[in-house]
Amino acid sequence: MKRRGNNAQYNRNLFIILIVAAVIICATVVAAYLLLANDNDKGNQPNVSSASESNMPDSVPDDNPEPPATDDSEDSNSDNSAEIPAVDNSDKEPTDDEQQTDSSDDWMLILANPWNKLPEGFTVELAEIAGGHKVDTRIVDDLNSMMNDLAKEGLSAFVCSSYRTNTKQTTLYNNEVSSYKNLGYSDEEAAIEAAKWVAIPGTSEHQTGLAVDIMSSHYMVLDEGQEDTAEQQWLMENSWKYGFILRYPSDKSEITGIYYEPWHYRYVGKDAAKEIYERGICFEEYLAA
Repeated sequence: MKRRGNNAQYNRNLFIILIVAAVIICATVVAAYLLLANDNDKGNQPNVSSASESNMPDSVPDDNPEPPATDDSEDSNSDNSAEIPAVDNSDKEPTDDEQQTDSSDDWMLILANPWNKLPEGFTVELAEIAGGHKVDTRIVDDLNSMMNDLAKEGLSAFVCSSYRTNTKQTTLYNNEVSSYKNLGYSDEEAAIEAAKWVAIPGTSEHQTGLAVDIMSSHYMVLDEGQEDTAEQQWLMENSWKYGFILRYPSDKSEITGIYYEPWHYRYVGKDAAKEIYERGICFEEYLAA
């Protein structure tokens, strides 16, 4: 009787062990399946983050706090012969107030957006800044002052994108169009969606030499997460003092034509920047006032 009792207890223990093992195996299989399904879903998303004329920086630093030099010359770009798909903006024409004039101060207020191309033959005198980037010579002092004062607050950020040639902008735009076409969008649909993230060549602020993308050294991704960094919080509160504005606010995409970019700053001069900041408006609204 005792031996039979021991055998019965052994069989019960063995049965319990087998049940537990089966549960563990099933849980492992389910977890692996869910992980694989999640990876597949991510692979089907467009190659864009929540943002940008270009959501990829031209340069990022490695061990050196200064970003490495980048070559924005025409020859530094790959083949750009691909045709730029047309985007129909006929339903929104620029207002008279948004049209460019020839006043000597208007270089600060030049408008480049989906409905306002830069003038034919537009040129700008460039100066080099930290990291080999280039901007309009006339904004260097204010830009350097802003970045230096940010550093004095114990913060760390750097310019990751600045002036772009038309050739480079064409490359960025065509790459974005291709990403959408690879996802099954038609030529027209791809052109429209791409233009919400990367400006059509000739309409990009980066071609004016007055715009810079500034990245926090503590968050090396150009997406909406930049908004939460101490560096961007400081810039959003103080950039106007140096003549810069956050060009593409979160609640103005319908007016600017570009999605929210909490890293893209545009020089408009200190008077205009102060009014734009205090009124909580975007650049287009300021020009139309």
